[in-house]
Amino acid sequence: MVSKKEETKVEATKSEGYTIPDTYKDPEVKKVINKKDLHKMVWRSLMLQSSFNYERMQGGGWAYSMTPALKKIHTNKEDLSNSLLDHLQFFNTHPFLVTFIQGVITAMEENKENRSTIRGIKVALMGPFGGIGDALFWLTLLPITAGIGASLSMQGNIAGPILFLALFNAVHFGLLFWLMNYGYNTGTKAIASMKENTKKISRAASIIGLTVVGALVATYVAFKFGVTIHAGKVKVPLQTGVIDKIMPQLLPLLYTFFCYWMLKKGRSPIALIGITIVVGLVGAFFNLLA
Repeated sequence: MVSKKEETKVEATKSEGYTIPDTYKDPEVKKVINKKDLHKMVWRSLMLQSSFNYERMQGGGWAYSMTPALKKIHTNKEDLSNSLLDHLQFFNTHPFLVTFIQGVITAMEENKENRSTIRGIKVALMGPFGGIGDALFWLTLLPITAGIGASLSMQGNIAGPILFLALFNAVHFGLLFWLMNYGYNTGTKAIASMKENTKKISRAASIIGLTVVGALVATYVAFKFGVTIHAGKVKVPLQTGVIDKIMPQLLPLLYTFFCYWMLKKGRSPIALIGITIVVGLVGAFFNLLA
């Protein structure tokens, strides 16, 4: 019995003039993929978004990166044509984690699994890995490595941008190659294991990220009162004599929380930049801020 979702997919494929069969003309299973093929696919995965469009997203780049393996697996031209057409359909995930999906799908192609099964696994993986990748890389790895590089650069050290690129790409390329081999060698068994490991990695990365962000707030958010309190003949600087005694760098922390609260309320980063500029100008004009 064909599900409603599958019926819709078949109708869409028929409307394009061709229906992708679920089985193969040559169903013989042969182990033909080696490390060289896997590494070639890794390098091709860098072109994942080269033909990005709003109809099939990364479909073209995905098919291009899978082509070396598919050509070796499917020696029958009709099987190869069907497989390529199948992989040209809609696909969208995080480009840094795509090689894991490639490895799993390559193992399934080599094992001549039904096309519907391969399609289902590919669709099931691409969404979660897109969200995981955004959290791990754009929201954690990038701020950490960029923060380290920016810290050195602000001290006039030319090694800042070099260190940033080296650290970021060491993790990037290391994961691309490792995930490709891991996905291929473990096949679909890797999915359950990866879910468990991903939770641990995400938690560790979140702790590191919060630690780095906290250090950056204390170091680079400059917010100090320049007001001096007169108690009789005694002059007490409000910042060093009162606030710093309560908690050093308290004002930068409070202002950071204020910005976070404004973002949660729906304010744009541009609006926060404008507010920060106004606060700085007004504070400097009235000698409230040092």
